[in-house]
Amino acid sequence: MSVCGYPPEDLLLHAGLRRNVENAVDDIREAATGIAVLVGFPEWADGRLYNSAAVFLDGERLCLYRKRCLPNYAVFDEQRYFAAGSEAATFDLHGFRIGLSICEDIWQPEPLGDLRDAGADFAIAINGSPFEIDSQVNREATARRRAGETGLPLIYTNMVGGQDELVFDGGSFAMHGDGEIAFRGASFVEELYAVRVEPQPDDTIALASDTGVTALASDDARVYDALVTGTRDYVRKHGFPGVIIGLSGGIDSALVLAIACDALGKDRVRTVQMPFHYTSEISREDSALQATMLGVRHDLIPIAPIYDATLAQLADVFEGRDEDVTEENIQSRCRGLILMAISNKTGWMLLTTGNKSEMAVGYATLYGDMAGGFAPIKDCSKSLVYRLARYRNTLGDAIPERVITREPSAELRPDQKDTDSLPDYDTLDPILEAFIEDDLSVNEIEALGYDRATVIRVLEMVKRNEYKRRQTPPGIRISGRAFGRDWRYPITSWYRFPA
Repeated sequence: MSVCGYPPEDLLLHAGLRRNVENAVDDIREAATGIAVLVGFPEWADGRLYNSAAVFLDGERLCLYRKRCLPNYAVFDEQRYFAAGSEAATFDLHGFRIGLSICEDIWQPEPLGDLRDAGADFAIAINGSPFEIDSQVNREATARRRAGETGLPLIYTNMVGGQDELVFDGGSFAMHGDGEIAFRGASFVEELYAVRVEPQPDDTIALASDTGVTALASDDARVYDALVTGTRDYVRKHGFPGVIIGLSGGIDSALVLAIACDALGKDRVRTVQMPFHYTSEISREDSALQATMLGVRHDLIPIAPIYDATLAQLADVFEGRDEDVTEENIQSRCRGLILMAISNKTGWMLLTTGNKSEMAVGYATLYGDMAGGFAPIKDCSKSLVYRLARYRNTLGDAIPERVITREPSAELRPDQKDTDSLPDYDTLDPILEAFIEDDLSVNEIEALGYDRATVIRVLEMVKRNEYKRRQTPPGIRISGRAFGRDWRYPITSWYRFPA
C-alpha cells in the first residue's frame, strides 16, 4: 500500500483515490528505467479490489501479485475491503527467479510453499507491519519457520513512520534459507540498504550485506522510539507548527514533554503550568526545573480566578449540595479551557498526557485533562511510564529525579493520592493487562494471585468508563491491544462481572 499509505481504510471506497492511485502507478512504471521497481498499491480489477504488488522495469510490468492472506484481527480489517488473491507470483531477473509475498502471507505456510514449488530462488516480502513490543522478534521467528518449511531465503522489508495510532518500525531484514539472519536494518530509521544475492557452489542462494546485522534494542528503548516516531509524524504530517503540554509536575506530563522535545525539538514545544490551591510547591518547582532542563518556553497561569468565577456562576444551581468530585473536575476543565485557548490562538496542537491505566479505569476528566489532539502515552501503563522515564534519563537528563520517585497525585484536593481512588499500580496494571490484552476472566485473573473483589472492582471500572474512551484523542499503539482500532467494547451493556 505504499502508493496510498497504510491503512487507507474507507478512503478505498472513494472514487477519486482510485484515479489517483492508477495515475501514480503509471508514473512509477514509466519512470522505472534501468532499475526494477517493486511497488505495493490497491488494485481495482474485474469489479474487485485487491491488495497488490507489481514489478516494473523499463516501462514493462514483469509481475503482478495479489495478496492471498487477508488479516482480519487486532488492528487489521482487510476483509472489509479486499478480495483475496489465489495464485503465487514469480518473475525472472538477472538470472534469478524471485517470488513475491505481502505481509500476512508469510504468517501462513501456503504462500511461501507455493513459491518454492514455482521454482523461486528466494522471496521478497513487502510489509506494513505495525510496532508492538515483541513485533520484531515475532516477525523473525515466523520467517524462520517459513525458512524451515521451504528452504527459501527471504528479504523482508517493512515500512517506517507513524499513521494515526499505528507506528511502523522498519527493522527490515534478510534471512538465509537455513533461518540465519544475514542482515537487519535499524528500527525507526528510514534508510536505503543493499542486499546482495549470491549463488553458491551447491546451487543454493546466499544473502549478504555490508551493513551487517543491527542489534535489537531493549524493549523500553524500542517503545520510547515508537512514541517519539509516532508523535513526530502525527505533528509533521498534519502540519502543526508545534505542540503545547500542560505540565503538572507529575510523571505523565514529564514523560510527554521529553518525548515531544525528542520528536520535534525544543523550539516547537511549549509548556503551561496552571496551579491551584492544592498544587504543591514541589510540583511548581519540578515543572519549572524540567522546562529549564529541556529549554522550552514555560508559562505560569493560575486557575483560581477562572475556578472562582465558574463556581460563582453555578452558585444558585449548586445551592444545598455538598462539595464532591464536581469541584475537582471543574479544576481540570479550567485547565483544559486555558490549554485549548492557547492551542486555538497559536495553531499549536495540544498533547494530552493520560496513560493507559488512567484511560482504562476512567481516572481522568472528560473535557478536562482528556482534551487535546493527540495522546502519546495513551497505550502505556503507569508502570511502563515510570520505566520509560528512567530509560529516557539514561540518554541525558530530561526528567527531574523527584518527579519519578514521589508518590503520584492528581492534586485536586488536599493530600490527595492516586491510591485513594485506585489500587496500587503494581496491582492495578497486571489486572488491566490480563483483562485488556489477554482477555482473561475474573476467575482466571484471581487464579494469578489477585484478590477477587479487587479484580471485579477494576473490571467494572473499565466497563463503566467506555464512554470516556470513545471521546479520547488518538494515541500511539505499542501493546497487543490498545484503546482504539482493536478495542471494540459496547458502551451500553447489561453484562456484569464476574462471568
